[in-house]
Amino acid sequence: MLRSQALNAKKTTRDLCVVRVTSARNFSASARRSEQHLVILGSGWGGYELLRGIDKRRWNVTIVSPTNYFNFTPLLAGCAVGTLEFRSAVEPVRRYTPRVNAYQAWCDNIDFKQRTICCMPATPPLPSHYHQHVIGNGHEHAQAPTERKALTPVEQGVGTTSPPAVLQERFKLRYDKLIIAVGAYSRTFNIPGVKEHAYFLKDIKDARRIRSRILECFEQANQPTITDDDRRKLLHFCIVGGGPTGVEFAAELHDLLHAEIKQHFPQLARMAKISLYDVAPQILGSFDVGLQEWAARKFTRKGINILTQHHVERVEEGGMFVTEQGEVNFGMLVWSTGLAPNPLVSSINEIEKDTRTGSLLTDEHLNVLMKDSGKPDPDVWAIGDAAIIKGQPLPATAQVANQKAKYLFKKLNRIVKGKSHPTEFNFVNAGSLAYIGDWQAVYDRTSAAKGPKTKETGRLAWLLWRSAYFTMTLSLKNKILVPTYWFMNWIFGRDLSRF
Repeated sequence: MLRSQALNAKKTTRDLCVVRVTSARNFSASARRSEQHLVILGSGWGGYELLRGIDKRRWNVTIVSPTNYFNFTPLLAGCAVGTLEFRSAVEPVRRYTPRVNAYQAWCDNIDFKQRTICCMPATPPLPSHYHQHVIGNGHEHAQAPTERKALTPVEQGVGTTSPPAVLQERFKLRYDKLIIAVGAYSRTFNIPGVKEHAYFLKDIKDARRIRSRILECFEQANQPTITDDDRRKLLHFCIVGGGPTGVEFAAELHDLLHAEIKQHFPQLARMAKISLYDVAPQILGSFDVGLQEWAARKFTRKGINILTQHHVERVEEGGMFVTEQGEVNFGMLVWSTGLAPNPLVSSINEIEKDTRTGSLLTDEHLNVLMKDSGKPDPDVWAIGDAAIIKGQPLPATAQVANQKAKYLFKKLNRIVKGKSHPTEFNFVNAGSLAYIGDWQAVYDRTSAAKGPKTKETGRLAWLLWRSAYFTMTLSLKNKILVPTYWFMNWIFGRDLSRF
C-alpha cells in the first residue's frame, strides 16, 4: 500500500522536478570531462548484467535503481519455502562501487531533449530535525518546498514514536548514453483486491513475506481454539498463474508440506491443500505440449489441484471469488499472472510502444524508436522486460534480458573506443526449465536455436535444472552458498523458525 502511495505521489509531481543537475562520480570529485556519462536504469537481469560487463575505466557509469541488489529470480521460489536462504539469491550492486556511482532511487521522468532524468530517492525520508540538502559535484544546496513529495501517514510519524520525517528531495542526472532496463510489474488485470490481499513473487522481499506467511498459517492453525473448518481455510494455499513461476512455487511448497511440515505438524499437514489456477487451458503454456501434459499428471498425482480455464473476479481478505466456483477461502494467495508495464515506461510518451504489452519499441540494435520521427535514438537503448524489438517479439524472460545486456555492453565497449558495431541483436534460445517437485523437472529444447531439439522429464531434467542455475549464479560467493544450502537442507531439513 505504501509503495502504491509513493508511486501515485511520484506521478502527480513529475513536472515539479526542477532541481540541480549532477553527473558526479562521487561526492568529492567529478568525473573526467573526457569520459562520457552512461546512466543505467534498473538492476535486474538486463541492468545488472550490463553493469557487470561495461568498461568502467572508459565510461563514467551511474546506475539508478530502487533496490541496491540484483535478484536471481529462478531461486526465489526456493527461498520462499526455506530451501535456500535469502542472501544466496541476491547480488549487491555496490560490488562495483566506487568505480560506479549508484543511487537507490526511482526514475520518475526522462527528458530526451535535455538529456536528463528526474529521480526520487527510494530510501526512507530523514527525520525532521535534519537539515536536508542535495549534494552534487561536491557542493550542497537546499531545495524549494515545491520540489518535494507529499508524505504518507507512516512517513509523517503518525502512530509511531519516531519523530516525523522531512519531505523527500528530488534530483536530476545528465546522461550522454542512457539504458532503460527498469523491468516490469506483476499484472493484476485490474482485478479488485489483488494488490491488497495477494502475494507476488518477483523480489527477494516477496519471498521473505511468503515464507513468513506460510509459517504463520501453520502456527495459527495449530492454536487449540481454532476449528477444523477454519484450519482447512487457513491451510488452503492458492496460486494464480500457471507459468514457470507459479508452477515452481507450487512444487517447492508441495516439497515443504510433505517433508518438514509433515514431520512437525503431522495433523495439520493432512489438512493442507494447494490449488493452482490459470485462465489458459494448460499450465506451462510456453513449453512443449507433451511436457505440459506430463507436468499436469505429476501435479495431479501429488494432490495439487490444477484448475485451468478459471477466472478470478475479485479478491478479499481470506477469500477470492472465481467465476466457475464461487467463493474460495485461502490462507495465502500468490499471484503470478504475467507482466504489466513499469510506471516509468507508462509515463514515457516520446517513444513508440507495443500496443499489446505497453513495452517500449526498439530496433534490431536495441535503440528506442522515437514517436515523432519514427527513427531510433542513437543514444538511448531499452532492454529486458521494459522493451520489445519491433517486428520481433521475444518472451519476457531472464534469458532474453541477459542476452540483450551482453550484446549491448559489447556494443558500448566498442563505441567508447571509437569502433563501430553494426551487428544486429540475435536471440539464441537455449531452452526452458521448470521444477515440478520431488526432485523432478521438465526441460524443453524443442525451440532451441542450436543443438539437439530435445526434451527431458524427471530426475535427469532436475539435474539439468540444478546444474544450470548453479552455473548461472553470478558471484563466487553464491556459487558456494547455493549448493551448500541445498546440501544442508537435504541433510538437516528446512528451518521452520519464523522471525
